[in-house]
Amino acid sequence: MQKYLPEIIRDIQKIIRFDSSLAPSAPGAPFGKGARDSLDFFLARAAEMGFETHNFDGYVGEVLFGDGEEFAVAVHLDVVPAGDGWTHPPFGGVIENGRLYGRGAMDDKGPAVICLYCLKALKDGGLRPKRKIKLIAGCNEESGWACIEHYKKVAHMPDEGFTPDADFPVIYAEKGILHLRLDFPLGDPPFTSLCGGTAANMVCDHARSVPLFPPKNAGMVPCFVPNVSLSFAEGTLVARGRAAHASEPEKGANALQGLLEFYAAESPACRRVCDLLFGDTLCLAGLSDETGRLTLSPDVATFEGGKLSVVTDFRVPATKPLSAVTHALDKAGIAYTVLHAQEPLYNDPNGKVIQTLLNVYNAVTGGHALPVAIGGGTYARAMKNGCGFGPLSPGEESTIHRPDEYISLEKIGQLAEIYCRALKEICS
Repeated sequence: MQKYLPEIIRDIQKIIRFDSSLAPSAPGAPFGKGARDSLDFFLARAAEMGFETHNFDGYVGEVLFGDGEEFAVAVHLDVVPAGDGWTHPPFGGVIENGRLYGRGAMDDKGPAVICLYCLKALKDGGLRPKRKIKLIAGCNEESGWACIEHYKKVAHMPDEGFTPDADFPVIYAEKGILHLRLDFPLGDPPFTSLCGGTAANMVCDHARSVPLFPPKNAGMVPCFVPNVSLSFAEGTLVARGRAAHASEPEKGANALQGLLEFYAAESPACRRVCDLLFGDTLCLAGLSDETGRLTLSPDVATFEGGKLSVVTDFRVPATKPLSAVTHALDKAGIAYTVLHAQEPLYNDPNGKVIQTLLNVYNAVTGGHALPVAIGGGTYARAMKNGCGFGPLSPGEESTIHRPDEYISLEKIGQLAEIYCRALKEICS
């Protein structure tokens, strides 16, 4: 794989330069021009390599290699919005100090390009796969999965496969996911406007409001939420925190919490909302299993017509029902709307595919790792026997859904070796 690394790096840079976060639809581009441009680029490179490709109406594409029983490698080319706090251009693909920066570098454009080149390397090496590898590239993983729903209508999703959009060594279980909009009527709100956040699955890193009764002093305002700052200027109170993946809200700092805590000091209604969103009013914190505890991340907030609406990301332990959350909300009398729901993934950790991938990972890294479970949600759950397989290694810094997302050049080389060996083992 070493000889392909310059081309891999070049193409990761190129595909990062398309802003493929969700945008207004256009003809042939259901998720916006940037997502369609990314898909066109990816499929064009595959076609240049000599692979059969299909573009399914701009929703999703596939690259085919080999014959026989199907095996999926499911990637996605869309990204979450860039957000604030970058020191490198989020869509620049800049390389500095051995790191390639840009939104999607690790999640999931970088691994997607690497897997494409793994197919090329196997093809150039004369491999005739005994299984049909389907490299499936979706364009709506971060905001609804309409891409996969469309794919299942117009094509066939293999029963087995992996997605390079999770963690190593190999993922056998994923939590269930609920995105709910919670609505809180505020009869006597202490502000005239409030908004914050950019995506349902990214910890809110900025929020702002116009208070009815401004702080006494302009400038910095005391805030008792760790790693969240408050400032007041020109009639607007601004909170800034730290973004993170919503499946791990403890790794971020929620700006919305800082804002609501400020108002909760004087407003019982805001106190109740704040306690429900950031405390354990719903008594759900005790729900846990081997996939971890239930997490709640309030990520996007709007205020209109006397009602505060908060889009909240719930990650539910794999052996627990999603209804545990809605039952708790019903009991508390909280109005909600289901925006997105995904049942959990749970596979036999000793199954053939998982064990094959695990053995490859351990052989390349020299480790003795075991299969693990995660809180994130990936395309693996779109298959009967799917699993997550990298790219993040145990103990590695994660910048996914955060400012200055990057993939190291060393990491690119390691992933290329792992994925190439894995596909060869599975499909030979």
